[in-house]
Amino acid sequence: MAFGSGKYTYEVEEGWGKLPDGWEWGWIPGVAVDSQDRVFVYSRSEHPLVIFDREGNFLDSWGENVLKDAHGIHIDDQDNVWCVERDTHCVHKFNKDGELMMTIGTPDVPGANDGDPFRKPTDLDIASNGDLFISDGYGNARVHKYTADGQLIKSWGSWGEGPGQFQLSHCVRLDKEDRVWVCDRTNDRIQIFDTEGNFLTEWTDVSKPDTIHFDPHDDVVYVAHLTHAVSVYSLDGNVLATWGGFESSSKPGEFLACPHGIWTDSRGDLYVGQVQADAQLQKFVRVAG
Repeated sequence: MAFGSGKYTYEVEEGWGKLPDGWEWGWIPGVAVDSQDRVFVYSRSEHPLVIFDREGNFLDSWGENVLKDAHGIHIDDQDNVWCVERDTHCVHKFNKDGELMMTIGTPDVPGANDGDPFRKPTDLDIASNGDLFISDGYGNARVHKYTADGQLIKSWGSWGEGPGQFQLSHCVRLDKEDRVWVCDRTNDRIQIFDTEGNFLTEWTDVSKPDTIHFDPHDDVVYVAHLTHAVSVYSLDGNVLATWGGFESSSKPGEFLACPHGIWTDSRGDLYVGQVQADAQLQKFVRVAG
């Protein structure tokens, strides 16, 4: 059965991603792909960061003694892996070989005051000059800008529904023009800023956007929706493809739980991790375009 439409049509690859015997998935908030097409699955389980090749063969696992509460994941152009830990209020950077290189924030210690980093952060992305942008969305309504070596530059955002305000700053991503896109999930919108935090525009009526992903090979944005759906948009906001819906479904290719992590590989295949149920990970193989 095909999913999506037009250039963005996919077939689900059932059973993709085999864990070693005795291992079990928990919720899967994050998934990302590096330059070698290694697929990193970031889950709330005893083995929080598991790596597969694109055929779904197990390669390795990292972070068993470091990672405690998976949320957002980002892989940069040097194949460093950035893991954003929600309940421990910190961000960990691993190099491409799995060595822990840096931690931003103090594990298990939240920001002292409203607005201070971090209070249950959600995701991270990196500007072309190396600056880090971190969404801090469950206990703060903020986006924080850091230097590449982890020094805070500035923060913006407050609680509310207006421009530059958030009810849940759930994901941050930068497009190739270095515009900062923030999923304001509870407000059903995506806000777009410059790198100084100045509001540029917003997409409204985007149903509960959990996470977005820019394919470096294609001028589109993929959106994982909390409402059991995935969509592909042009950069000016036109819907190019969508599947799933507001109801939970256990059918292959539909969503029993809530799409949360989303990323593409070099061939345009799509990987989607889900939360609010265990062991929900799907690979969609692109069959058009």
